[in-house]
Amino acid sequence: MASNVAEIIVDTLTQAGAQRCYGIVGDTINHFTDAVRRSPLRWIHVRHEEAGALAAGGEAYMTGELAVCAGTCGPGSLHFINGIFESHRNGAPVVLIASDVARPEVGLAFPQEVDQRRIYEQASVFCEYISHPSQARRITALAAQAALARGGVAVVIVNGDMFTESDDDALPWSVHRVASAACPRSVELDRLASLLNEAKSVTLYAGYGARAAHCQVLALAKHLQAPVVHTSRAKEFIEPENPFNVGMTGILGNRAGMQAIEDADITLCLGTDFAWTQYYPSHQHVIQIDNDPTHLGRRAPIAMGLVGDVATTIDAVLPRLSEKQDGEHLAKALKQWQADGKDYAEAAHDEDPKLLHPQRVTQLLDQLASGDALFTADGGSPMVWLLRHLTANGHRRFLTSLLHGTMANAYPQAMGMAAAFPDRQVIALCGDGGLTMLMGDLLTLRQENLPVKLLVYNNRSLGFVEMEQRVEGLLDAFTELQNPDFVKLADACGLPGWHVESEEELEPAMRSWLAVDGPALLDVRVNRLELVMPPKIKLSQMASTALFGVKAVLDGRGREVIDLLRNNFLR
Repeated sequence: MASNVAEIIVDTLTQAGAQRCYGIVGDTINHFTDAVRRSPLRWIHVRHEEAGALAAGGEAYMTGELAVCAGTCGPGSLHFINGIFESHRNGAPVVLIASDVARPEVGLAFPQEVDQRRIYEQASVFCEYISHPSQARRITALAAQAALARGGVAVVIVNGDMFTESDDDALPWSVHRVASAACPRSVELDRLASLLNEAKSVTLYAGYGARAAHCQVLALAKHLQAPVVHTSRAKEFIEPENPFNVGMTGILGNRAGMQAIEDADITLCLGTDFAWTQYYPSHQHVIQIDNDPTHLGRRAPIAMGLVGDVATTIDAVLPRLSEKQDGEHLAKALKQWQADGKDYAEAAHDEDPKLLHPQRVTQLLDQLASGDALFTADGGSPMVWLLRHLTANGHRRFLTSLLHGTMANAYPQAMGMAAAFPDRQVIALCGDGGLTMLMGDLLTLRQENLPVKLLVYNNRSLGFVEMEQRVEGLLDAFTELQNPDFVKLADACGLPGWHVESEEELEPAMRSWLAVDGPALLDVRVNRLELVMPPKIKLSQMASTALFGVKAVLDGRGREVIDLLRNNFLR
């Protein structure tokens, strides 16, 4: 029977399903980590708390179960903040145990004292102090329940001296999970059916909120002869075995997805909360279904909004719908989708065998990686290559920082995924900037025996930022990276590594890298002047890129302009 506060917290979390806790020991959490040592909860010792928070989030996102991280007062807890924001935004159920200084020192400017509540309230679904030992199990259970039920981070703040205090542990507070499915009222379903029946063409726009409605989305698409566009986060759930799929919209998307939305009489948004208003059609063409009423009309004006679970709502409205016979809208979108796929394939190849395009690297990875691999990608261009060139098959899983947009998320998230799924291939698509930002936790991969495969897109720059600057007509500045020898770095950390500079080296090295039983690194020197082309290039973007060219020539960088044109526009 748990007796002190530290033991009660650990016991409550393990009963709620938590299996791992990420952090760095010391100071105000020493008694907590001692309780972890004597429990089924596995402590994973990271080198930087931000990496620990990202790892916990990666595990929680992929499993749907609680993951835990814990930090010492002041600096220790503050280092978690970026990773905590990531999980809060992508809905991963994480509990952070944030310790504080001993109670007699609170409010007296004691070294390392930080007001944890003011910091974490903006990045959590629950944030409370344990103010008395009798609250320990109750507060912890409520935190875990909030994280699981609401999808996000729950923070439990504990003063360091509180961990050692005892309680009789009498009341059996515990975590309760419920599953509910909302459905719009009958009158709303009738109106929705009437609008869809009257429309000549409908496009379905599926978001992360439709992740559990794959069968229903396909049934609705068939009934309405509707192409299915999906958001970036919904790729892994909507794309597999979907004959109506026409890709994504947005700057990372493709032309078919964008045109299918532009051309439709009605775009039916299903659990979609895509943030960029400019990629929605005019409001009279948009109907939105979401289980969160605050999401209705949040991103763009809408003609009609319904509150309901996507799967439940589709099941309820289908019997009210007439089957559409005209498949012209769908056929046009599918034809463009085929053309987009051809463009993606052609973008990966070059007549120069020494020039490796990141698209080619990713397409080969798509062929060689296992059918149930778990993938992460750093924010920036690696995220683009994952979304455009890795195939979702219903078994593979994907995680990128689409809502928080952080650097250096990929391999820390992969650490948590590998801890939870040690028998599956876990692959992190890393930018050279992202990898070097949190380089210290390469040591964690070996120390904790986490079999993560690191693929480094080594373009010696902050490539996505360079693209942003050039599209705005600016000379790229402060983006160049002086990288270490990543293979030697990997070797120093106890990881095998391969370096690739040409097409002929790529496949043998990638096969060897994937075959390693444990963590390994593949460093690929890719084309630096690779533009992430949007699905439709606006005249203003062309003018801005041309302006960059003029500035670069005047600045003595004419060779770069020629290479940029050859590598992106003249192939």
